[in-house]
Amino acid sequence: MFWFFGHPEVYIIFLPATGMVSSIVVAFSRRPMFGYLGLVLSLISVAFLSFGLWVHHMFVTGLPQLGASFFTASSMLIAIPNGLQIFCWLATIWMGRPILRVPMLFVLGFFFIFVIGGLTGVMVASVPLDTQVHDTYFVVAHLHYVLIGGAVFPLLGAVYFWFPKVTGRLMSERLGKWHFWMALIGFNAAFFPMHILGLRGMPRRIYTYLPGVGWDDLNLFVTVGALLLFLSFAGFLWNMLASLRSGEVARDDPWDAGTLEWAVSSPPPVYNFARVPVVTGREPLWTERESLPVVAGLSVNAREILVTTVTEATPSLREASPDPSIWPFTAAIAVTIAFIASIFTPWAVVWGGALIGATLIGWFWPKALHEDEQ
Repeated sequence: MFWFFGHPEVYIIFLPATGMVSSIVVAFSRRPMFGYLGLVLSLISVAFLSFGLWVHHMFVTGLPQLGASFFTASSMLIAIPNGLQIFCWLATIWMGRPILRVPMLFVLGFFFIFVIGGLTGVMVASVPLDTQVHDTYFVVAHLHYVLIGGAVFPLLGAVYFWFPKVTGRLMSERLGKWHFWMALIGFNAAFFPMHILGLRGMPRRIYTYLPGVGWDDLNLFVTVGALLLFLSFAGFLWNMLASLRSGEVARDDPWDAGTLEWAVSSPPPVYNFARVPVVTGREPLWTERESLPVVAGLSVNAREILVTTVTEATPSLREASPDPSIWPFTAAIAVTIAFIASIFTPWAVVWGGALIGATLIGWFWPKALHEDEQ
């Protein structure tokens, strides 16, 4: 049951990184995404395939060899859509005019680390090799190369990329490059030797070992790398706090990106767009260089959106948007309380259901429209 949840969860962690990396690659390559359809389809296939390979964590539990062979095949198969994503990103960079700012550097670091993690993943998908390295530091190294390379490095790039949008200030480029290089070198120094330690038989989950087994020097090297990785994140925290206080004031679109969030000021106003824009492509700020077209005919003193037909996008009707409300948040709190309490007593389903029902009634209770108030 744990691995049925645990291994798909690893890939679900990676899925948001796909969107982050795609946005950063397009913005700093100065061209639309190469193979966009294939990228999206590969993302969907990863989400489905991730539920069919969790048994490769249980190869040493005495599974039938025929059953293990199917999960070996599915574990290797998922490398194909992941590889397709990597090739789409690399082709976009190759065919564009890449600019090596800090967010782009973290994306390049993600390529390097995640590909190594993917290759070792194909290795441990093989039953003979997995039997040899199971519960050793080889698996620890593989896990961190996939998780930190596939999730943390893209997330760090995303922080540098969207920090000016959230705060209105740019993070220091010089400190950001120090952070990147220290993190890249420190991470590889900390975790790559673990592959060798695992092949030498060092078990995981055991905090000490006898001297003279041949693991001492590499573990010392790992410790130095981990310290360097820690120092890189200390510098990242300092960069973030200092930039919040006295960083360079950002333009509305400091990266000259093409996506819609950069069409408003940084940070954006509470209402976001004063008038709803018309979008005709994935990078509307590149296709509409002068100004974005806006939707006409909506009320200027009420929150409305334009509803169009599905096939031809012909304007059909105006739909009033709801005003800000506390009820969705209270409903989420009620659901959380009900689910957690149901672990301890079945009566929580009854009382929690009543609590959830009360919040939903408040949420969906008819509200007066602006036309009625007038």
